[in-house]
Amino acid sequence: MDVFIYAMITALATGLGAIPFFFLKNITRSFLGLSNAAASGLMLAASFSLIYEGMDYNLLMVCGGMVLGLVFVVISQQFLDKYDHLQFAHESIKEGRKILLIIAVMTVHSFTEGVGVGVSFGGGESLGIFITAAIALHNVPEGLAISLVMVPRGSSPIKAALWSIFSSLPQPVMAVPAFLFVEIFERFLPVGLGFAAGAMIWMVVAELIPDALKDTSANKTGITIVLAVIVMFLFQYFLM
Repeated sequence: MDVFIYAMITALATGLGAIPFFFLKNITRSFLGLSNAAASGLMLAASFSLIYEGMDYNLLMVCGGMVLGLVFVVISQQFLDKYDHLQFAHESIKEGRKILLIIAVMTVHSFTEGVGVGVSFGGGESLGIFITAAIALHNVPEGLAISLVMVPRGSSPIKAALWSIFSSLPQPVMAVPAFLFVEIFERFLPVGLGFAAGAMIWMVVAELIPDALKDTSANKTGITIVLAVIVMFLFQYFLM
């Protein structure tokens, strides 16, 4: 029960990423482009952090997981392409397919984080609490990345926060079995890390960056992506 509660805290922390949008009123096309660029940088930094973490376990399993993540997201994108005018979360949203895809990618990513929480508690309560706090803080910019895609496209900040939390609900679901069967779950953790990284990298390159370039200049897009990557890495560095 303690493991479940701690993992639920990490899920709720994801919703904090939507807070800045409660204070933003005017959203222009330029802001939409910069939002896509910022989300790209945050997701790229998160992806490579997952890869480096997985390399400590097994490099080949990480690479295999990346291929699986790539296949998963490409198939999902082809399936959702049949519904180009899908409305999602708000009737004014015209790009529901893209929003649904990014939420799906982040939700799959959360399964791995849930396993990480459970496995860490297998090493003792102090380690588990430390990793839980790290993942909870790490989830805030992930919620921001989701909100950066949803809010500029018409969704309310409240709905963005709720969908951000929804994307992290696999964390408490997976944390408990990972804690109970730590040796089994730890064995496959690098595959899950690679899977999430591969899916997010594809999402950034194939969806978010092209959209950013439609609404703002390549120069501003590049600057925003680099700054977002720096912020994310600094955040992770000082966190750990």
